[in-house]
This record gives sequence, C-alpha cells and structure tokens, in this order.
Amino acid sequence: MAPTPETLTAERILEATEEVLRRHGPAKATVVDVARALGVSHGSVYRHFRTKAALREAVTKRWLDRTTEVLAAIVAAPELDPEARVREWLAALFAAKRRKAGDDPELFATYSVLATEAVETVVSEHIADLTGQLTEIVRAGVDAGAFSAEDPATTAGALFRATDRFHDPHYAKEWEKPGVEKDFEALVDLLMRGLRARG
Repeated sequence: MAPTPETLTAERILEATEEVLRRHGPAKATVVDVARALGVSHGSVYRHFRTKAALREAVTKRWLDRTTEVLAAIVAAPELDPEARVREWLAALFAAKRRKAGDDPELFATYSVLATEAVETVVSEHIADLTGQLTEIVRAGVDAGAFSAEDPATTAGALFRATDRFHDPHYAKEWEKPGVEKDFEALVDLLMRGLRARG
C-alpha cells in the first residue's frame, strides 16, 4: 500500500519556500520551484497564497515573527526589573538579528531583499510589534517609578530608533566589527541613564 501524501499546509509551503529561496535567491526563485520541491502543482500553492507576492510576504513575516516571539518572552518576564528588561530586550534583538546575518548569510541577504519589497506591510507591522513590546516594558517601568517618560510609546520609539545600528539589516556588516558589543553596551548605558526616574 502506498503511503498517503502529507497534507499540504501553508506552513509546509512556507518551509519549502524558505529552502527554495536559500537555493535560488529571491531573483530566481519561482512558485513553480516551490511546488516542485513539495511534489505538487503550482496551482496547489496558489490555493494557499493567491500571488507570488503574497507568498513572499508570508515567508518574510514568518522569518520576522521568529524574532518577535523570542522578545515577547522577555516582555512577559516579571522576575526582571524594568531596566533589566529593557537591557535584555535590546540585547536579545541585537543577538537575534546578528545570528540571522551570521549563521545563514545567503538567506539573510534574501530576506533583506524581500523585506525591502514588503516594507509597507510586513516590515511596518514587524516594527510596530517590536515598538509595542518596548512600550509595554517602558510603561511598566513608569508605573513602577523606575522610569521617567511622559509618553511610553514615544519613548519606546526613540529607544528603538536610537539603537538602529544594532538591529537594522542595513548595518549588518558592522555587526562583526571588533568592539561592536562595547559600542552597544555604551549606548544602552547612556539610554538607561536618560530613562531613569530622577529621585
């Protein structure tokens, strides 16, 4: 008796798309390549993702969501005081982006291209998710009397933009330079001094 084929799900398609992108790059990867990797017709892929652009956006979102999920655990870590939580969150963001760039440079380059295509949708949502997480931490710090911030959302946005060099893919080449960790720590120390409530 022949084994039954695995059910085609959006997740399986996204996994296959990631592999196809790694192999061919964003310029050459096609929906037909994805379908071939899955052993299905390209029409089957289009039943889950109506267009090639929709598939590319979904795979980009999946990639970015991995970082968001890691950081969400820090936001929800009640054992950390607010300052430690901000420090941990910023360090985890830097580490996650750096790991993606260093561990799989081909895929990172591919996603940098895809992120540029999806800047109005997926990337904007990702940044909103990240600054939303940071806002939660800042608000908790204000509520605890540890931080001074009139508007936690504005402050979180400023913290996020101030640390761009350590999470924006445009700076990826700098992340392997000697002394980058020291630069990161010095910046975070400066930001924390500005954020602390005056006693």
